[in-house]
Amino acid sequence: MTRHLRLGVNIDHVATVRNARGAGYPDPVRAALIAAQTGADGITAHLREDRRHITDADIARLSAELPVPLNLEMAATAEMLDIALRHRPHAACIVPEKREERTTEGGLDAAGQIEALRPFVARLGEAGIRVSLFIEPDERQLDAALQLGAPVVEFHTGRYAELDGDDGAAELRRIAEAAALAAKNGIEPHAGHGLTFANVAPIAAIPQLRELNIGHFLVGEAMFVGLAEAVRGMRAAMDAAR
Repeated sequence: MTRHLRLGVNIDHVATVRNARGAGYPDPVRAALIAAQTGADGITAHLREDRRHITDADIARLSAELPVPLNLEMAATAEMLDIALRHRPHAACIVPEKREERTTEGGLDAAGQIEALRPFVARLGEAGIRVSLFIEPDERQLDAALQLGAPVVEFHTGRYAELDGDDGAAELRRIAEAAALAAKNGIEPHAGHGLTFANVAPIAAIPQLRELNIGHFLVGEAMFVGLAEAVRGMRAAMDAAR
Protein backbone atom coordinates (compact mmCIF):
# COMPACT_ATOMS: atom_id res chain seq x y z
CA MET A 1 0.00 0.00 0.00
CA THR A 2 1.40 3.40 -1.01
CA ARG A 3 1.88 5.79 1.89
CA HIS A 4 -0.01 9.06 1.81
CA LEU A 5 2.30 11.91 0.78
CA ARG A 6 1.48 14.89 2.98
CA LEU A 7 1.16 18.39 1.53
CA GLY A 8 2.36 21.28 3.66
CA VAL A 9 1.21 24.63 2.29
CA ASN A 10 3.51 27.58 3.00
CA ILE A 11 1.52 30.80 3.39
CA ASP A 12 4.48 33.22 3.68
CA HIS A 13 3.79 35.03 0.43
CA VAL A 14 0.19 35.81 1.27
CA ALA A 15 1.81 37.87 4.02
CA THR A 16 4.27 39.33 1.47
CA VAL A 17 1.32 40.75 -0.53
CA ARG A 18 -0.31 42.06 2.65
CA ASN A 19 2.87 43.76 3.81
CA ALA A 20 3.43 45.44 0.44
CA ARG A 21 0.68 47.90 1.33
CA GLY A 22 0.85 47.71 5.11
CA ALA A 23 -2.82 46.76 5.13
CA GLY A 24 -4.51 44.01 7.08
CA TYR A 25 -5.25 41.96 3.98
CA PRO A 26 -4.87 39.49 2.44
CA ASP A 27 -4.87 37.57 5.73
CA PRO A 28 -2.38 34.66 5.78
CA VAL A 29 -4.37 32.91 8.52
CA ARG A 30 -7.47 32.95 6.31
CA ALA A 31 -5.31 31.47 3.53
CA ALA A 32 -4.08 28.77 5.91
CA LEU A 33 -7.62 27.83 6.87
CA ILE A 34 -8.69 27.60 3.21
CA ALA A 35 -5.66 25.41 2.44
CA ALA A 36 -6.47 23.16 5.40
CA GLN A 37 -10.04 22.73 4.14
CA THR A 38 -9.03 21.86 0.59
CA GLY A 39 -6.19 19.33 0.81
CA ALA A 40 -3.33 20.63 2.95
CA ASP A 41 -2.19 18.25 5.68
CA GLY A 42 -0.29 21.03 7.43
CA ILE A 43 0.69 24.69 7.21
CA THR A 44 4.23 26.03 7.02
CA ALA A 45 5.22 29.58 7.98
CA HIS A 46 8.69 31.10 8.16
CA LEU A 47 9.09 33.77 10.81
CA ARG A 48 12.16 35.53 9.48
CA GLU A 49 14.36 37.67 11.69
CA ASP A 50 13.49 40.78 9.65
CA ARG A 51 9.73 39.95 9.70
CA ARG A 52 9.51 40.61 5.94
CA HIS A 53 6.34 38.54 5.60
CA ILE A 54 5.06 36.43 8.51
CA THR A 55 4.81 38.33 11.82
CA ASP A 56 4.74 37.31 15.46
CA ALA A 57 0.99 38.02 15.52
CA ASP A 58 0.50 35.63 12.56
CA ILE A 59 2.29 32.83 14.43
CA ALA A 60 0.17 33.44 17.54
CA ARG A 61 -3.04 33.23 15.49
CA LEU A 62 -1.90 30.20 13.48
CA SER A 63 -1.01 28.41 16.73
CA ALA A 64 -4.47 29.14 18.13
CA GLU A 65 -6.69 28.68 15.07
CA LEU A 66 -5.24 25.97 12.81
CA PRO A 67 -7.08 22.62 12.62
CA VAL A 68 -3.94 21.01 11.11
CA PRO A 69 -0.30 20.92 12.30
CA LEU A 70 1.86 24.05 12.09
CA ASN A 71 5.43 23.75 10.85
CA LEU A 72 7.42 26.80 11.97
CA GLU A 73 10.45 27.54 9.81
CA MET A 74 13.08 29.33 11.87
CA ALA A 75 16.71 30.34 11.99
CA ALA A 76 18.84 28.90 14.79
CA THR A 77 18.77 32.00 17.01
CA ALA A 78 17.90 32.52 20.67
CA GLU A 79 14.97 34.77 19.72
CA MET A 80 13.42 32.17 17.41
CA LEU A 81 13.96 29.39 19.93
CA ASP A 82 12.10 31.41 22.57
CA ILE A 83 9.21 32.00 20.16
CA ALA A 84 9.02 28.31 19.24
CA LEU A 85 9.05 27.25 22.90
CA ARG A 86 6.30 29.75 23.68
CA HIS A 87 3.94 28.63 20.89
CA ARG A 88 4.86 24.92 20.74
CA PRO A 89 4.14 24.27 17.03
CA HIS A 90 3.85 20.66 15.91
CA ALA A 91 7.18 20.99 14.08
CA ALA A 92 10.07 23.40 13.72
CA CYS A 93 12.25 23.34 10.62
CA ILE A 94 15.65 24.96 11.13
CA VAL A 95 16.63 26.85 7.98
CA PRO A 96 19.57 29.01 6.92
CA GLU A 97 18.80 32.70 6.78
CA LYS A 98 20.56 35.73 5.32
CA ARG A 99 19.10 39.23 5.43
CA GLU A 100 20.10 40.03 1.83
CA GLU A 101 18.52 36.95 0.19
CA ARG A 102 15.14 37.15 -1.53
CA THR A 103 14.23 33.68 -0.33
CA THR A 104 16.06 30.72 1.18
CA GLU A 105 18.83 30.06 -1.33
CA GLY A 106 20.03 26.63 -0.26
CA GLY A 107 20.22 24.08 2.49
CA LEU A 108 21.50 24.49 6.00
CA ASP A 109 25.16 23.54 6.48
CA ALA A 110 24.37 21.21 9.36
CA ALA A 111 27.69 19.40 8.89
CA GLY A 112 29.61 22.62 9.48
CA GLN A 113 27.51 23.71 12.47
CA ILE A 114 26.87 20.56 14.48
CA GLU A 115 27.88 21.97 17.86
CA ALA A 116 26.06 25.26 17.26
CA LEU A 117 22.86 23.44 16.24
CA ARG A 118 22.96 20.80 18.97
CA PRO A 119 21.32 22.89 21.75
CA PHE A 120 18.53 24.05 19.41
CA VAL A 121 17.67 20.51 18.32
CA ALA A 122 17.78 19.35 21.93
CA ARG A 123 15.63 22.15 23.39
CA LEU A 124 13.00 21.90 20.68
CA GLY A 125 12.86 18.13 21.00
CA GLU A 126 12.55 18.31 24.80
CA ALA A 127 9.53 20.61 24.32
CA GLY A 128 7.79 18.00 22.17
CA ILE A 129 8.38 19.91 18.95
CA ARG A 130 9.32 17.73 15.97
CA VAL A 131 12.64 19.05 14.67
CA SER A 132 13.47 19.16 10.98
CA LEU A 133 16.65 20.35 9.26
CA PHE A 134 16.36 21.97 5.81
CA ILE A 135 19.40 20.53 4.02
CA GLU A 136 20.82 19.69 0.63
CA PRO A 137 20.36 16.06 -0.51
CA ASP A 138 23.89 15.23 0.55
CA GLU A 139 25.26 12.30 2.56
CA ARG A 140 27.46 14.58 4.68
CA GLN A 141 24.49 16.71 5.72
CA LEU A 142 22.42 13.61 6.44
CA ASP A 143 25.17 12.27 8.66
CA ALA A 144 25.09 15.55 10.60
CA ALA A 145 21.31 15.23 11.04
CA LEU A 146 21.85 11.72 12.37
CA GLN A 147 24.51 12.95 14.82
CA LEU A 148 22.17 15.72 15.99
CA GLY A 149 19.28 13.32 16.51
CA ALA A 150 16.93 15.23 14.20
CA PRO A 151 13.91 13.03 13.44
CA VAL A 152 13.16 14.77 10.12
CA VAL A 153 15.09 16.35 7.23
CA GLU A 154 13.65 18.43 4.42
CA PHE A 155 15.62 18.30 1.20
CA HIS A 156 16.08 21.53 -0.72
CA THR A 157 14.61 21.00 -4.20
CA GLY A 158 15.45 24.47 -5.51
CA ARG A 159 18.33 23.24 -7.63
CA TYR A 160 16.16 20.48 -9.12
CA ALA A 161 13.48 23.06 -9.95
CA GLU A 162 15.95 25.19 -11.90
CA LEU A 163 17.47 22.38 -13.98
CA ASP A 164 16.25 20.31 -16.91
CA GLY A 165 17.54 17.56 -19.17
CA ASP A 166 20.40 15.42 -17.91
CA ASP A 167 21.27 17.87 -15.14
CA GLY A 168 17.71 17.78 -13.83
CA ALA A 169 17.66 13.99 -13.98
CA ALA A 170 20.94 13.83 -12.06
CA GLU A 171 19.61 16.12 -9.33
CA LEU A 172 16.44 14.06 -9.10
CA ARG A 173 18.54 10.93 -8.58
CA ARG A 174 20.51 12.72 -5.88
CA ILE A 175 17.28 13.57 -4.03
CA ALA A 176 15.94 10.04 -4.42
CA GLU A 177 19.16 8.49 -3.13
CA ALA A 178 19.26 10.88 -0.18
CA ALA A 179 15.62 10.11 0.67
CA ALA A 180 16.35 6.38 0.62
CA LEU A 181 19.43 6.85 2.81
CA ALA A 182 17.51 8.99 5.29
CA ALA A 183 14.73 6.43 5.59
CA LYS A 184 17.25 3.62 5.98
CA ASN A 185 18.74 5.49 8.95
CA GLY A 186 15.39 6.17 10.62
CA ILE A 187 15.07 9.82 9.55
CA GLU A 188 11.80 10.89 7.91
CA PRO A 189 12.55 12.67 4.60
CA HIS A 190 10.54 15.66 3.35
CA ALA A 191 11.24 17.95 0.38
CA GLY A 192 10.42 21.44 -0.82
CA HIS A 193 11.33 24.68 -2.61
CA GLY A 194 10.45 25.66 -6.18
CA LEU A 195 7.93 22.86 -6.73
CA THR A 196 5.15 23.49 -9.27
CA PHE A 197 2.48 21.56 -11.19
CA ALA A 198 5.09 21.10 -13.94
CA ASN A 199 7.86 19.55 -11.84
CA VAL A 200 6.26 18.03 -8.75
CA ALA A 201 5.43 14.55 -10.11
CA PRO A 202 8.97 13.09 -10.22
CA ILE A 203 9.61 14.32 -6.67
CA ALA A 204 6.23 13.07 -5.40
CA ALA A 205 6.98 9.66 -6.92
CA ILE A 206 10.01 9.13 -4.64
CA PRO A 207 8.54 6.46 -2.34
CA GLN A 208 10.45 7.36 0.83
CA LEU A 209 9.34 11.01 0.88
CA ARG A 210 6.56 11.64 3.41
CA GLU A 211 5.83 15.34 2.92
CA LEU A 212 6.25 18.15 0.39
CA ASN A 213 6.18 21.79 1.46
CA ILE A 214 5.00 24.13 -1.30
CA GLY A 215 4.12 27.80 -1.07
CA HIS A 216 5.26 30.41 -3.58
CA PHE A 217 3.83 28.61 -6.61
CA LEU A 218 0.48 27.99 -4.92
CA VAL A 219 0.11 31.62 -3.84
CA GLY A 220 0.94 32.74 -7.39
CA GLU A 221 -1.45 30.23 -8.97
CA ALA A 222 -4.16 31.39 -6.57
CA MET A 223 -4.21 34.75 -8.37
CA PHE A 224 -5.64 32.98 -11.41
CA VAL A 225 -7.72 30.10 -10.06
CA GLY A 226 -8.15 30.80 -6.35
CA LEU A 227 -6.23 29.24 -3.48
CA ALA A 228 -8.66 26.37 -2.92
CA GLU A 229 -8.41 25.25 -6.55
CA ALA A 230 -4.60 25.63 -6.53
CA VAL A 231 -4.28 23.44 -3.42
CA ARG A 232 -6.71 20.85 -4.83
CA GLY A 233 -4.69 20.77 -8.06
CA MET A 234 -1.42 20.18 -6.22
CA ARG A 235 -3.02 17.50 -4.05
CA ALA A 236 -4.27 15.76 -7.19
CA ALA A 237 -0.86 15.99 -8.91
CA MET A 238 0.88 14.50 -5.87
CA ASP A 239 -1.66 11.69 -5.55
CA ALA A 240 -1.39 10.87 -9.27
CA ALA A 241 2.39 10.56 -8.95
CA ARG A 242 1.99 8.07 -6.12
